[in-house]
Amino acid sequence: MSVDTFAPLIGQKQAVELLTQAVRQNRVAPAYMFVGPDGVGRSLAARCFIELLFFDPQRDFNTLHNRVRQGNHPSLLWVEPTYQYQGQRLTAAEAAEKGVKRKAPPVIRLEQIRGITEFLGRPPLEAPRNVVVLEQAETMAEGAANALLKTLEEPGQATLILIAPTPEAVLPTLVSRCQRIPFYRLDVAAVAQVLTQTGNQEILQHPAVLNLAAGSPGSAIASYQQLQTISPELLQQVTKAPTTYRSALELAKKIDKDLDTEAQLWLVDYLQQSYWQQTHQSSIINELEKARKYLLTYAQPRLVWECTLMALCKISRG
Repeated sequence: MSVDTFAPLIGQKQAVELLTQAVRQNRVAPAYMFVGPDGVGRSLAARCFIELLFFDPQRDFNTLHNRVRQGNHPSLLWVEPTYQYQGQRLTAAEAAEKGVKRKAPPVIRLEQIRGITEFLGRPPLEAPRNVVVLEQAETMAEGAANALLKTLEEPGQATLILIAPTPEAVLPTLVSRCQRIPFYRLDVAAVAQVLTQTGNQEILQHPAVLNLAAGSPGSAIASYQQLQTISPELLQQVTKAPTTYRSALELAKKIDKDLDTEAQLWLVDYLQQSYWQQTHQSSIINELEKARKYLLTYAQPRLVWECTLMALCKISRG
């Protein structure tokens, strides 16, 4: 084909080669697993690959490109983890738009897998095959994963793409039915290129955010956006260890009041980076790591921060 659909994807030469060769040789697998860190181009690669699969020289490519990018192509189903809120399933973007305070991370639900089965029960329209993409496939509970397994065994005229950080994060029986496509962290120059091309070059002026992203442009963008939601006053307070137990308790109360759970988890990462640069004390990093584990087990956030900040206060006193 004359159109290079993978042109926007930077720094993932191996993935591009594997996917383009599959199409050229007419050996497209029924299921793929795109594995690698968040924010390095896995979702973009999926969209590029779909454009390649759906490409028809008799039709306008720009129209195809826009429909795939907007997710409104009739032969494409894009599945994201959701929150359950007042009888509705909301994606992370929809929950943020509605101002929903999120207590637990979103997950791919059994009802969504049933929706995939229903979608694949229809023949493809305007494309040679149906394609289903599952973002953050690692968030599937066992029941949802087992339901998906039946679909993977008999996908019909379709290709499924599971996006996950590692094969180990997904049920082994699912992994065994997918062809793995590896994605890697980008070098400094490639990260700068992506941020500049996407209009996010201001992030290059924030080394703490870039260090936190560790070769992931998408993570850098997400971290910078998260940074903008936290008041400068709160950020200044938390990047210094409390000097008294009372100030630690007051700060914990403020964090719990101002930030939802996802923002608190991001703050833990940011503080680990910040404190390590300031002090190189592993004891502080360990306390913050414990805070992350407790937050992920849905412990009461205010209590988690009270214990963590009081521990930091004790460490700073020597």
